[in-house]
Amino acid sequence: MKKEILDFYLKTSVYTNYYPFEEYYKSLPDDMGTLTNLLHHQVIHRSELIRSYLNSPSKYDSEIELKKIKEEFPWYRNRCDDDILLTAPAITAELFRQDPRGFVIGREIKDKVVITCRYVSVLLTSILKAKGIPARCRSGYADYFLKKRDHIYYDHWIVQYYNGYEKRWVNVDSDNDYKTDFDQCDIPNNEFKWIAQVWLDVREGKDNHENYIHGRHLNGLDHLAYALFFDFHALMNDEISYLFFPTMIDEKKEFFNLSEENLQKLDELARLMLDPDKNFDELRYLFRNDKWLRVINTPLLGDEDHLELEEADKFKG
Repeated sequence: MKKEILDFYLKTSVYTNYYPFEEYYKSLPDDMGTLTNLLHHQVIHRSELIRSYLNSPSKYDSEIELKKIKEEFPWYRNRCDDDILLTAPAITAELFRQDPRGFVIGREIKDKVVITCRYVSVLLTSILKAKGIPARCRSGYADYFLKKRDHIYYDHWIVQYYNGYEKRWVNVDSDNDYKTDFDQCDIPNNEFKWIAQVWLDVREGKDNHENYIHGRHLNGLDHLAYALFFDFHALMNDEISYLFFPTMIDEKKEFFNLSEENLQKLDELARLMLDPDKNFDELRYLFRNDKWLRVINTPLLGDEDHLELEEADKFKG
Protein backbone atom coordinates (compact mmCIF):
# COMPACT_ATOMS: atom_id res chain seq x y z
CA MET A 1 0.00 0.00 0.00
CA LYS A 2 1.33 3.42 -0.93
CA LYS A 3 2.39 5.54 2.01
CA GLU A 4 0.53 8.47 0.44
CA ILE A 5 -2.76 6.55 0.71
CA LEU A 6 -2.19 5.48 4.30
CA ASP A 7 -1.21 9.02 5.26
CA PHE A 8 -4.41 10.29 3.63
CA TYR A 9 -6.54 7.99 5.79
CA LEU A 10 -4.81 9.23 8.91
CA LYS A 11 -6.12 12.70 8.16
CA THR A 12 -9.43 13.83 9.60
CA SER A 13 -12.49 15.51 8.20
CA VAL A 14 -14.84 17.89 9.96
CA TYR A 15 -16.75 14.72 10.92
CA THR A 16 -13.84 12.61 12.20
CA ASN A 17 -11.88 15.46 13.79
CA TYR A 18 -10.55 13.85 16.97
CA TYR A 19 -8.56 16.81 18.29
CA PRO A 20 -10.96 17.86 21.11
CA PHE A 21 -10.78 14.27 22.46
CA GLU A 22 -7.41 13.09 21.15
CA GLU A 23 -5.95 11.95 24.46
CA TYR A 24 -9.22 10.36 25.55
CA TYR A 25 -9.54 8.40 22.29
CA LYS A 26 -5.94 7.22 22.63
CA SER A 27 -6.78 5.91 26.12
CA LEU A 28 -9.59 3.68 24.82
CA PRO A 29 -8.92 -0.07 24.31
CA ASP A 30 -6.62 -1.03 21.46
CA ASP A 31 -8.20 -4.46 21.00
CA MET A 32 -10.80 -4.08 18.25
CA GLY A 33 -13.32 -6.46 19.80
CA THR A 34 -13.12 -4.73 23.17
CA LEU A 35 -13.35 -1.30 21.56
CA THR A 36 -16.39 -2.07 19.41
CA ASN A 37 -18.12 -3.73 22.35
CA LEU A 38 -17.52 -0.56 24.37
CA LEU A 39 -19.12 1.53 21.61
CA HIS A 40 -22.16 -0.77 21.56
CA HIS A 41 -22.83 0.15 25.18
CA GLN A 42 -23.02 3.87 24.41
CA VAL A 43 -25.74 3.87 21.78
CA ILE A 44 -29.27 2.85 20.94
CA HIS A 45 -29.99 2.34 17.27
CA ARG A 46 -32.99 4.26 15.99
CA SER A 47 -34.68 1.06 14.79
CA GLU A 48 -33.98 -0.58 18.15
CA LEU A 49 -35.80 2.28 19.88
CA ILE A 50 -38.73 1.87 17.50
CA ARG A 51 -38.86 -1.89 18.07
CA SER A 52 -38.96 -1.30 21.82
CA TYR A 53 -42.16 0.72 21.47
CA LEU A 54 -43.70 -1.71 18.98
CA ASN A 55 -42.67 -4.74 21.05
CA SER A 56 -41.25 -6.23 17.88
CA PRO A 57 -37.83 -7.76 18.59
CA SER A 58 -35.45 -8.86 15.86
CA LYS A 59 -33.48 -12.06 16.27
CA TYR A 60 -30.65 -10.02 17.76
CA ASP A 61 -32.79 -8.24 20.35
CA SER A 62 -33.31 -9.23 23.94
CA GLU A 63 -36.98 -8.79 24.83
CA ILE A 64 -35.91 -7.81 28.33
CA GLU A 65 -33.57 -5.14 26.95
CA LEU A 66 -36.25 -3.81 24.60
CA LYS A 67 -38.67 -3.54 27.50
CA LYS A 68 -36.05 -1.61 29.48
CA ILE A 69 -35.48 0.78 26.58
CA LYS A 70 -39.20 1.52 26.34
CA GLU A 71 -39.48 2.05 30.09
CA GLU A 72 -36.25 3.96 30.71
CA PHE A 73 -35.55 6.06 27.62
CA PRO A 74 -36.93 9.56 28.39
CA TRP A 75 -39.95 10.57 26.33
CA TYR A 76 -38.51 14.06 25.86
CA ARG A 77 -35.18 12.93 24.38
CA ASN A 78 -34.52 12.98 20.63
CA ARG A 79 -35.81 9.91 18.82
CA CYS A 80 -32.84 10.19 16.47
CA ASP A 81 -29.68 12.12 17.32
CA ASP A 82 -28.51 11.73 13.71
CA ASP A 83 -30.09 15.10 13.01
CA ILE A 84 -27.80 16.98 15.39
CA LEU A 85 -24.75 14.84 16.30
CA LEU A 86 -23.12 14.89 12.87
CA THR A 87 -19.51 14.60 14.03
CA ALA A 88 -17.44 12.34 16.28
CA PRO A 89 -16.67 15.21 18.71
CA ALA A 90 -20.38 16.04 18.94
CA ILE A 91 -21.30 12.42 19.70
CA THR A 92 -18.55 12.15 22.31
CA ALA A 93 -19.41 15.47 23.93
CA GLU A 94 -23.05 14.41 24.27
CA LEU A 95 -22.04 11.12 25.86
CA PHE A 96 -19.94 13.03 28.39
CA ARG A 97 -22.82 15.44 28.98
CA GLN A 98 -25.14 12.57 29.78
CA ASP A 99 -22.55 10.72 31.90
CA PRO A 100 -19.28 12.46 32.91
CA ARG A 101 -17.50 9.09 33.06
CA GLY A 102 -17.45 8.99 29.27
CA PHE A 103 -17.56 5.63 27.47
CA VAL A 104 -18.57 3.04 30.05
CA ILE A 105 -19.85 -0.51 29.99
CA GLY A 106 -23.35 -0.67 31.40
CA ARG A 107 -24.23 2.93 30.56
CA GLU A 108 -27.78 3.64 31.66
CA ILE A 109 -30.32 3.65 28.85
CA LYS A 110 -31.39 7.20 29.68
CA ASP A 111 -27.80 8.37 29.05
CA LYS A 112 -27.26 6.74 25.67
CA VAL A 113 -27.36 8.49 22.30
CA VAL A 114 -29.68 7.36 19.50
CA ILE A 115 -27.56 7.10 16.36
CA THR A 116 -27.42 4.86 13.31
CA CYS A 117 -24.63 3.05 11.50
CA ARG A 118 -23.10 6.04 9.69
CA TYR A 119 -22.61 7.85 12.99
CA VAL A 120 -21.15 4.90 14.89
CA SER A 121 -18.79 4.33 11.96
CA VAL A 122 -17.68 7.96 11.99
CA LEU A 123 -17.00 7.67 15.72
CA LEU A 124 -14.92 4.50 15.39
CA THR A 125 -13.02 5.91 12.40
CA SER A 126 -12.15 9.02 14.41
CA ILE A 127 -10.92 6.92 17.36
CA LEU A 128 -8.73 4.79 15.11
CA LYS A 129 -7.21 7.82 13.40
CA ALA A 130 -6.40 9.28 16.84
CA LYS A 131 -4.57 6.04 17.62
CA GLY A 132 -2.49 6.40 14.45
CA ILE A 133 -4.37 3.73 12.49
CA PRO A 134 -5.43 4.56 8.91
CA ALA A 135 -9.21 4.20 8.72
CA ARG A 136 -12.14 5.08 6.47
CA CYS A 137 -15.91 4.75 6.50
CA ARG A 138 -17.67 2.79 3.74
CA SER A 139 -21.29 2.97 2.62
CA GLY A 140 -23.04 0.01 1.02
CA TYR A 141 -25.56 -2.71 1.82
CA ALA A 142 -25.78 -5.78 4.03
CA ASP A 143 -28.25 -8.42 5.18
CA TYR A 144 -26.49 -10.22 8.03
CA PHE A 145 -28.55 -8.32 10.60
CA LEU A 146 -31.87 -9.55 9.18
CA LYS A 147 -34.02 -12.36 10.56
CA LYS A 148 -34.13 -13.96 7.13
CA ARG A 149 -31.35 -13.61 4.58
CA ASP A 150 -33.38 -13.71 1.37
CA HIS A 151 -31.24 -11.56 -0.96
CA ILE A 152 -32.80 -8.32 0.28
CA TYR A 153 -30.16 -5.88 1.50
CA TYR A 154 -30.40 -2.70 3.56
CA ASP A 155 -28.18 0.36 3.40
CA HIS A 156 -25.39 0.12 5.93
CA TRP A 157 -22.08 1.71 6.88
CA ILE A 158 -18.98 -0.07 8.12
CA VAL A 159 -15.37 0.87 8.86
CA GLN A 160 -12.18 -0.24 7.18
CA TYR A 161 -8.86 0.05 8.99
CA TYR A 162 -5.47 -0.83 7.64
CA ASN A 163 -3.72 -3.71 9.37
CA GLY A 164 -0.06 -2.93 8.93
CA TYR A 165 1.07 -6.41 9.97
CA GLU A 166 -1.16 -8.21 7.48
CA LYS A 167 -0.92 -5.47 4.83
CA ARG A 168 -4.66 -5.33 4.19
CA TRP A 169 -7.84 -3.40 4.90
CA VAL A 170 -9.99 -5.02 7.57
CA ASN A 171 -13.77 -4.56 7.56
CA VAL A 172 -15.39 -3.81 10.94
CA ASP A 173 -19.05 -3.37 11.86
CA SER A 174 -19.21 -1.33 15.04
CA ASP A 175 -22.94 -0.64 14.88
CA ASN A 176 -24.19 -3.51 17.03
CA ASP A 177 -23.39 -7.04 18.14
CA TYR A 178 -25.27 -9.05 15.53
CA LYS A 179 -23.94 -12.43 16.68
CA THR A 180 -23.04 -13.43 13.15
CA ASP A 181 -21.26 -16.62 12.13
CA PHE A 182 -18.25 -14.50 11.17
CA ASP A 183 -16.11 -12.06 13.10
CA GLN A 184 -17.65 -8.58 12.96
CA CYS A 185 -14.16 -7.21 13.51
CA ASP A 186 -12.99 -8.91 10.31
CA ILE A 187 -15.98 -9.10 7.99
CA PRO A 188 -15.37 -11.14 4.81
CA ASN A 189 -15.59 -8.95 1.71
CA ASN A 190 -18.43 -11.06 0.32
CA GLU A 191 -20.61 -10.34 3.36
CA PHE A 192 -20.87 -6.67 2.46
CA LYS A 193 -22.49 -5.42 -0.72
CA TRP A 194 -20.11 -2.78 -2.06
CA ILE A 195 -22.19 -0.08 -3.71
CA ALA A 196 -19.91 0.37 -6.72
CA GLN A 197 -20.51 -3.24 -7.77
CA VAL A 198 -24.21 -3.04 -6.93
CA TRP A 199 -24.62 0.10 -9.05
CA LEU A 200 -22.87 -1.44 -12.06
CA ASP A 201 -24.76 -4.75 -11.77
CA VAL A 202 -28.11 -2.98 -11.65
CA ARG A 203 -27.18 -0.69 -14.53
CA GLU A 204 -26.10 -3.70 -16.60
CA GLY A 205 -29.27 -5.66 -15.81
CA LYS A 206 -27.47 -8.27 -13.70
CA ASP A 207 -29.31 -7.28 -10.52
CA ASN A 208 -32.54 -5.55 -9.50
CA HIS A 209 -32.67 -2.28 -7.58
CA GLU A 210 -35.66 -3.65 -5.65
CA ASN A 211 -33.25 -5.90 -3.75
CA TYR A 212 -31.65 -2.86 -2.08
CA ILE A 213 -33.56 -0.91 0.54
CA HIS A 214 -32.85 2.48 2.09
CA GLY A 215 -34.36 3.16 5.49
CA ARG A 216 -37.41 1.00 6.01
CA HIS A 217 -38.78 0.67 2.50
CA LEU A 218 -37.23 3.04 -0.07
CA ASN A 219 -35.57 1.67 -3.18
CA GLY A 220 -34.76 2.70 -6.70
CA LEU A 221 -31.80 3.58 -8.88
CA ASP A 222 -31.80 7.07 -7.37
CA HIS A 223 -31.24 5.62 -3.89
CA LEU A 224 -28.37 3.53 -5.24
CA ALA A 225 -26.92 6.79 -6.56
CA TYR A 226 -27.17 8.28 -3.07
CA ALA A 227 -25.24 5.35 -1.62
CA LEU A 228 -22.66 5.65 -4.39
CA PHE A 229 -22.06 9.29 -3.47
CA PHE A 230 -21.98 8.53 0.25
CA ASP A 231 -19.25 5.96 -0.39
CA PHE A 232 -17.34 8.20 -2.81
CA HIS A 233 -17.31 11.07 -0.34
CA ALA A 234 -16.41 8.75 2.55
CA LEU A 235 -13.48 7.41 0.53
CA MET A 236 -12.36 11.00 0.21
CA ASN A 237 -12.55 11.62 3.99
CA ASP A 238 -15.86 13.48 3.68
CA GLU A 239 -18.39 11.31 5.50
CA ILE A 240 -21.54 13.21 4.54
CA SER A 241 -24.75 12.42 6.38
CA TYR A 242 -27.93 10.90 4.98
CA LEU A 243 -29.43 14.37 4.56
CA PHE A 244 -26.75 15.59 2.16
CA PHE A 245 -27.12 14.96 -1.57
CA PRO A 246 -25.27 16.00 -4.72
CA THR A 247 -27.02 18.92 -6.38
CA MET A 248 -28.00 17.03 -9.53
CA ILE A 249 -29.93 14.34 -7.60
CA ASP A 250 -31.23 16.32 -4.67
CA GLU A 251 -34.74 15.47 -5.86
CA LYS A 252 -36.07 12.34 -7.52
CA LYS A 253 -37.22 14.27 -10.58
CA GLU A 254 -33.70 15.65 -11.03
CA PHE A 255 -32.17 12.19 -10.99
CA PHE A 256 -34.64 10.74 -13.47
CA ASN A 257 -34.00 13.67 -15.82
CA LEU A 258 -30.29 12.90 -15.98
CA SER A 259 -29.00 12.19 -19.46
CA GLU A 260 -27.49 8.84 -20.37
CA GLU A 261 -24.18 10.66 -20.64
CA ASN A 262 -24.41 11.63 -16.98
CA LEU A 263 -25.46 8.14 -15.94
CA GLN A 264 -22.41 6.81 -17.75
CA LYS A 265 -20.35 9.31 -15.81
CA LEU A 266 -21.65 7.68 -12.62
CA ASP A 267 -20.83 4.29 -14.14
CA GLU A 268 -17.23 5.39 -14.61
CA LEU A 269 -17.08 6.69 -11.04
CA ALA A 270 -18.34 3.30 -9.82
CA ARG A 271 -15.71 1.46 -11.89
CA LEU A 272 -12.98 3.51 -10.25
CA MET A 273 -14.47 2.77 -6.82
CA LEU A 274 -14.29 -0.99 -7.42
CA ASP A 275 -10.61 -0.67 -6.51
CA PRO A 276 -10.26 2.63 -4.63
CA ASP A 277 -6.61 2.09 -3.74
CA LYS A 278 -5.52 1.31 -7.28
CA ASN A 279 -7.56 4.25 -8.57
CA PHE A 280 -6.88 6.55 -5.64
CA ASP A 281 -5.27 9.31 -7.71
CA GLU A 282 -8.14 9.44 -10.21
CA LEU A 283 -10.75 9.46 -7.45
CA ARG A 284 -8.98 12.23 -5.59
CA TYR A 285 -8.65 14.25 -8.79
CA LEU A 286 -12.39 13.98 -9.42
CA PHE A 287 -13.15 14.94 -5.85
CA ARG A 288 -10.92 17.99 -6.02
CA ASN A 289 -11.93 19.19 -9.47
CA ASP A 290 -15.35 17.92 -10.56
CA LYS A 291 -17.95 20.23 -9.06
CA TRP A 292 -20.76 18.02 -10.37
CA LEU A 293 -19.54 15.21 -8.13
CA ARG A 294 -18.36 17.30 -5.21
CA VAL A 295 -20.85 20.06 -4.37
CA ILE A 296 -23.77 18.93 -2.24
CA ASN A 297 -27.09 20.27 -1.03
CA THR A 298 -28.06 20.15 2.61
CA PRO A 299 -31.35 20.90 4.40
CA LEU A 300 -30.37 24.60 4.36
CA LEU A 301 -28.50 24.77 1.03
CA GLY A 302 -30.18 24.32 -2.34
CA ASP A 303 -29.27 24.65 -6.01
CA GLU A 304 -29.71 28.41 -5.92
CA ASP A 305 -26.94 28.73 -3.31
CA HIS A 306 -24.22 27.16 -5.47
CA LEU A 307 -23.35 29.99 -7.83
CA GLU A 308 -20.04 28.29 -8.62
CA LEU A 309 -22.01 25.53 -10.34
CA GLU A 310 -23.33 27.69 -13.19
CA GLU A 311 -20.72 26.32 -15.55
CA ALA A 312 -21.70 22.77 -14.56
CA ASP A 313 -25.24 23.19 -15.87
CA LYS A 314 -24.18 21.65 -19.15
CA PHE A 315 -23.95 18.30 -17.37
CA LYS A 316 -27.61 18.30 -16.45
CA GLY A 317 -29.89 16.26 -18.64
